[in-house]
Amino acid sequence: MTDVAAAPKPRTERRLQRMRATHSYWAVLGAIFVAFFFAALLPDAAWATSLVVFVLSGTLLVAIWTAGWGMAERRGASGVAVAGAAAAVVNIFSEGQALTAVLGILAGVLIVTIAVVVARGALAQQEVNSRSVAGAICVYVLFGMLFMFVYGVLAALDSGPFFAQGTDGTRAVRLYFSFVTLATLGYGDYTPASNLGHALAVLEAVIGQLYLVTVVAVVVTRLGLPADRFRKYQKESETNGPQT
Repeated sequence: MTDVAAAPKPRTERRLQRMRATHSYWAVLGAIFVAFFFAALLPDAAWATSLVVFVLSGTLLVAIWTAGWGMAERRGASGVAVAGAAAAVVNIFSEGQALTAVLGILAGVLIVTIAVVVARGALAQQEVNSRSVAGAICVYVLFGMLFMFVYGVLAALDSGPFFAQGTDGTRAVRLYFSFVTLATLGYGDYTPASNLGHALAVLEAVIGQLYLVTVVAVVVTRLGLPADRFRKYQKESETNGPQT
């Protein structure tokens, strides 16, 4: 009786695994853009920052589901999502510069974890397709949001203004500055005041350009390659270096 009831379980588990491992990173990208627009449009208040972190925590869970990670793999990443959500709740009821900095750090860890989950899931496909393109865009947008929180932490901890214009800027301003820097547009309306701010801005600009001319370029040039040819390219890249 027990054996008969237990027989269908492996098939059910395989079906659930296939549902999880869709690698449809367009859904993850959509969640990231929700966090992006919340950060850009909501007021510079504690509850709004907490809401952005909540969305990022949910985005991480969506990314884990999409990548089809097993229980052992997702335990640590899920813990990061729970920690971020808990810190967001605390931030709603207790404001302070130190708590703002801690929340910014946790948000940065959330973003890095999302990027790792997406990147690993995209590579696990063994094929470059439209979902890989979505994954590459996810990571690029996450870079901009990561530096937004880094600048926010510096603004909270530094005694002087973060920008040379005499202000720390709102969260929306720091988001704007981050993506302008990432894309190397250089409008010049906001510039960092400290040497550390200068160094981080240069680092972000370099990362943005290197990512576009390496990762995105490789993904686009190999878009649509069958899995066997993709694996062949991987072996050739490991032996002879990357080929575009």
